[in-house]
Amino acid sequence: MEFEKQVLDLLPPPGTKVAVGMSGGVDSSMAVWLLKQRGCEVIGLTMSLWNNQFPLQDTGVKGCFGPGEEQEIEMAQSVAKQLEIPFHVIPLADEYNKAVLEYFRQEYLGGRTPNPCVRCNRTIKFGFLIERAEKAGIPFDYFATGHYARIHFDPVQNRYLLLRGIDLEKDQSYFLAMLQQEQLKKIVFPLGNLTKSQIRHLARSAGFPQLAEQSESQDFLESNKYDVLFREEEVKGGDIVDENGHILGKHHGIIHYTIGQRKGLGIGGAGEPYYVIGLDPINNRVIVGRKPALLKQAMKVIDCNWVSIPDAPDMPMKIHCKIRLRHEPASAQLEKADEHGKMVRVTFDEPQSAITPGQTAVFYDNDIVLGAGTIDSAEK
Repeated sequence: MEFEKQVLDLLPPPGTKVAVGMSGGVDSSMAVWLLKQRGCEVIGLTMSLWNNQFPLQDTGVKGCFGPGEEQEIEMAQSVAKQLEIPFHVIPLADEYNKAVLEYFRQEYLGGRTPNPCVRCNRTIKFGFLIERAEKAGIPFDYFATGHYARIHFDPVQNRYLLLRGIDLEKDQSYFLAMLQQEQLKKIVFPLGNLTKSQIRHLARSAGFPQLAEQSESQDFLESNKYDVLFREEEVKGGDIVDENGHILGKHHGIIHYTIGQRKGLGIGGAGEPYYVIGLDPINNRVIVGRKPALLKQAMKVIDCNWVSIPDAPDMPMKIHCKIRLRHEPASAQLEKADEHGKMVRVTFDEPQSAITPGQTAVFYDNDIVLGAGTIDSAEK
């Protein structure tokens, strides 16, 4: 194939035992195929997360968590059989509930908007899944997934660097920025030097046309609404107020709102539309304002993880920062805000819209992922 050299640069030597996290989708399936072509000894692993704890119905919405999991496991098993590799299902429902779902619930109840996929990658997919597979006596040297990202070992720093994928439209380094060195040294991303269109073409030529046309998961939950994860007594209505505290309307629970939201506010009247500019969980209020109120110049980021560098830089550093998945990394200055490097202040060259507490902020130096943290607050 024309991109063989690109792929080989990211793969371990022939004969290496590699476990692949399989979802039944085209990306993880082609990761298996590429590793098999390389001559690696490949094992398929799939997480089982669903335990009927929440009243979710299988409505056809694709996601990581929900009753449609059984079909996805069957698909992954079918691909593993076609590729003639061993396949194991690793039950992780309890771990997922504690580490991801409960975190997600508490963040929303606290007026923040979390990113559960970042949390899942660090603790579940590249944490408990590997740990449980090893405890089950499944031997492997590396763990691979179908993420569009790259890992490069820098002998000067003696560190593994996390890099953006070549296909910037599909780059998934944002989801991986909370990984640590101990995890990176055992991870392989076979698709990092390829584009999505190349992967779809590869799937067709490799005999998996059904995967090439498959739609992708859009969220972590198989539902268009998150309220199914909350008990009725946890979600209470309250006031929608402006920046001066004047009551403009009523909300039906702060879990239904996020910074920057315009639709569903139910506030009438002439003039410019209102947007959610803040959430006040203590007083159970949704704060709204006009669009300019969404623009903020700086933010405080906490619980920072430094993946490609050993610690937060001691001196102010020019970076690019991504404040949510669909945000184009913006030029900014990063400054250490505590002696341990766990808190930083990011000042953008230009004000950014809808900086949202709870979301993950990822720091880049060109293609290198320096680190990431959780947005705590924004400043004008």
